[in-house]
Amino acid sequence: MAVAGPPLAQVEGLTYRYGGTERDALTDVSLTLEPGELVAVLGPSGSGKSTLLRALAGLVPHFHGGRFRGSVTVGGCDTRWTRPAQLAGTVASVFQDPEQQIVMTAVTNEVAFGLENLGTPPAEIRRRVEEALELVGALHLAGRRAAELSGGELQRVCLASAVALRPHLILLDEPTSQLDPAGAEDLLATLPDLGSAAVISEQRVGRALACADRVLYMENGRLLLDAPHAQALTWLASERPPFAGAPAIPGLDAPSAGPPVLTMLDVDFAYHDGPPVLSGVSLQVRAGEIVALEGPNGCGKTTLAKLAAGLLTAQSGSATRAGRAGYLSQDPGRYLVRDRVDDEVALAVGGDRARAAGSLAAFGLVDLARRHPRDLSSGERERLGIAAVAVAEPDLLVLDEPTRGVDPVRKQELAAWLAEYAAAGNAVLVAAHDRDFPAHRRVQLGIREVARV
Repeated sequence: MAVAGPPLAQVEGLTYRYGGTERDALTDVSLTLEPGELVAVLGPSGSGKSTLLRALAGLVPHFHGGRFRGSVTVGGCDTRWTRPAQLAGTVASVFQDPEQQIVMTAVTNEVAFGLENLGTPPAEIRRRVEEALELVGALHLAGRRAAELSGGELQRVCLASAVALRPHLILLDEPTSQLDPAGAEDLLATLPDLGSAAVISEQRVGRALACADRVLYMENGRLLLDAPHAQALTWLASERPPFAGAPAIPGLDAPSAGPPVLTMLDVDFAYHDGPPVLSGVSLQVRAGEIVALEGPNGCGKTTLAKLAAGLLTAQSGSATRAGRAGYLSQDPGRYLVRDRVDDEVALAVGGDRARAAGSLAAFGLVDLARRHPRDLSSGERERLGIAAVAVAEPDLLVLDEPTRGVDPVRKQELAAWLAEYAAAGNAVLVAAHDRDFPAHRRVQLGIREVARV
């Protein structure tokens, strides 16, 4: 809860446009942040949430360039004249894509990195690294290499790196997007103990609302709501029901399951000389059904998804497919190769723009067809990744965390599209932490060496 005193941050009349774009990402945004308060930022993909967090960190405009009007003051420093590095002791950020935030190979070195840059004494660094890892439930990762971690485990490490700095303001952009449900709840439960104000941009709105003192709602770059928790819930329920926190995705009808499209029998897999990731795993997915693959971070969901799609080969056992497989990675933004959205989608169908247009329409991307994929928001890139895989109409569609960064409205649309896709005789395997996402069957993986389905 906020405490009395001068504002921690103040945004006044902020209007901002990224270079090379034709519309403002933020328009006339004004707000004040108080020490110690927890603020949830909600809104559709592309509404300006991430840009607002970047502005509070000083990354807008110093890193991203563009046209900046208005002012942002954090800890008494005007970000127009104060560079992000100078705010390091005051502000810490955890970005949407933890893979892009990691700079060191070892987990403990990663958490220590920021402290070393601030000139923290070595003995204190060791103590604060351990404290931060323990606080975010990642102490068991202390001896690991970053390259060995799952996306959810990397998110915990990035949060520990931010927490270790003991900032006055911590900015969290989709901090639970790759965490299993228990881990996400534990992480958000730690926020009041950090001693920092926190601003949380989150598409899993129920979690964000549960921990927030105050709620901001953004749309088309404008701040439409800035209200205390109870008042915000009333406004959201009336004006933007999908963002009010209650799941609004309808269930599925019973599948008319056809022949097996994927059959995995007694599959074992380990990376290089490491410990087993999957051991004795068997799984079958039939035409016409959606199967959700669930389990805690690090249990092998992504590995199983890659084996199912044929991107990895089982070291023992077998994985067979009837027909073609299409695979969406956990971070599709890393694999975009074209300069236009429509060209990216057309790539899988030999440049067929007509088929690409149909896939863009299915995922609400028609208005973005001429944009560069790198200029999209995280949620928009996620939908682009799905459109680029789905356009080829694979018999087996394998999606790894497809709702990451996707707002509640688009999530409803994706669920409806997948239901139609499966009903047309295709098989769908979804690795997901999203318990609200509908599936005909839910399959649980355990922890690494005991993983079995």
